[in-house]
Amino acid sequence: MISEQITQGVERAPQRSLLYAAGFTEDEIKKPLIGVVSAQSEIIPGHMHLSKIAEAVKAGIYAAGGTPVVVPAIGVCDGIVMGHRGMHYSLASRELIADSVETLAAAHCFDGLVLIPNCDKIVPGMVMAALRLNIPAIVCSGGPMLAGRVKGKKTSLSQMFEAVGAYKAGKLDDAGLLECEKGSCPSCGSCSGMFTANSMNCLNEAIGLALPGNGTIVATHENRTQLFKDAAELIVKNAKLYYEEGDESVLPRSIATRQAFLNAMTLDIAMGGSTNTVLHLLAVAHEAEVDFKMDDIDMLSRKAPCLCKVAPNTQKYHIQDVNRAGGIIAIMDELAKGGLIDTSVRRVDGMSLAEAINEYSITSPNVSEKAIKKYSSAAGNKFNLVLGSQGMYYKELDKDRANGCIRDLEHAYSKDGGLAVLKGNIAQDGCVVKTAGVDESIWKFTGPAKVFDSQEAACEGILGGRVVSGDVVVITHEGPKGGPGMQEMLYPTSYIKSRHLGKECALITDGRFSGGTSGLSIGHISPEAAAGGNIGKIVDGDIIEIDIPARKINVRLTDEELAARPMTPVTRDRYVPKSLKAYASMVSSADKGAVRII
Repeated sequence: MISEQITQGVERAPQRSLLYAAGFTEDEIKKPLIGVVSAQSEIIPGHMHLSKIAEAVKAGIYAAGGTPVVVPAIGVCDGIVMGHRGMHYSLASRELIADSVETLAAAHCFDGLVLIPNCDKIVPGMVMAALRLNIPAIVCSGGPMLAGRVKGKKTSLSQMFEAVGAYKAGKLDDAGLLECEKGSCPSCGSCSGMFTANSMNCLNEAIGLALPGNGTIVATHENRTQLFKDAAELIVKNAKLYYEEGDESVLPRSIATRQAFLNAMTLDIAMGGSTNTVLHLLAVAHEAEVDFKMDDIDMLSRKAPCLCKVAPNTQKYHIQDVNRAGGIIAIMDELAKGGLIDTSVRRVDGMSLAEAINEYSITSPNVSEKAIKKYSSAAGNKFNLVLGSQGMYYKELDKDRANGCIRDLEHAYSKDGGLAVLKGNIAQDGCVVKTAGVDESIWKFTGPAKVFDSQEAACEGILGGRVVSGDVVVITHEGPKGGPGMQEMLYPTSYIKSRHLGKECALITDGRFSGGTSGLSIGHISPEAAAGGNIGKIVDGDIIEIDIPARKINVRLTDEELAARPMTPVTRDRYVPKSLKAYASMVSSADKGAVRII
């Protein structure tokens, strides 16, 4: 055990003395030392209940014969920090989280990790640390929020941002805005659509670092609590397998292989996940030292269909509905039937993906009672901030693969997947669009550029009427280096929709989008403007050509004209603190995951 470096031998008597001072017993310091990394926070609704999860995991680790140690991790709520200077810190926090988890685990000689994140950058940040350390680890997230209800219809946070746009446009009054405020987020947990947090929690299932149900069982359900108990038992088992029997199959790098990343990205494309997952999967693969690049994503996007549509791509289904349809394993099952994923990969629970599908897919003839119970977990349908506090169950599961939430290959929402990588003379290294959120009528779009060098200026231009039908909004200098920190653009896309231009305008940027974004919104343009990318040379009136089926994006200029054109001067006045200057000095472009280059 790694922990023997601080618990065994005469030389470690001072360390043992300090452990006794922290409340450990002589018996406890002889057992596997398991770090329980909790990102609990009273400011993030997805994290406010994580302390209760940590306590449940602690109890489970004790029962399984390990010694739990709860340590913290920071977190930034993208929804709260959106639209002001706080958003610049969001993506940058991912590296801080990875560094801090690595530091705490390595410095204190933990034998294993239970990672308890839930939202946005916290999920990939913790996984990045686990892959650096390569000790037994399992991800056990806090679970999704229930869908909200406004005027009797299910809703989510993305529609709250659209409501702001409607209010500013004079289409919604004070009472209507307040009704949306109070009704959109009715429980603890990560926001209820297929936004970044839920996308990443689902992808951890696909990679194999999390148990079935991790991405889809709502936070308030009793089955969520059972998931934590299962994770606690498993981490002690895996620690003993590795340290006592030399079984390296339980290690994160043995699980998060190239094939596992290809599987996860195929799932992401099939379910129309947040475009931010592209950033995070690339970053996680970088830490795993796995050969996984934008070209792989492009390749997968050309053959994986869209099998699941969830808010914001539709308001009919939310994460709770995906769970009722069998969760992530159900989507993987349909992909496997088409030979689109590798089912031989191993998982943290010791099963192959094929074995997991056999046991947990609700359409499998061998589906277990445990699986049926997981996916029958129903939403509580009332305001609830308490983890695992309700035990409502659906009487029937959604097994309709022709017209239900999850489709089979024959009845796919579209043959083109939910994400696509485009390239061209303004995105030589690629950019990303969530096709699941784009009306097929505008998959091919051509229009004049309206250029802004900040998100704030773009919002003013949209609301002020400068942007009209047929325009392509271009937002520059919001990339990882140029932001710095790569702001999310949910406000501009929401304002476009609120002005009823969602099917009549496009938006392209070297920044990124919230998972709540829909419409023809293309982000991650690489190289970014701050790195000399051609997007920084576009001026008002330039004709932008977008062709999603052909995977192309271009400005209608020759190579010679682009080469001769200078970069457009930046007009904004933005304060950049030392912390973000340090981040900007080391960060890569979006096509490489916005990782640090050291």
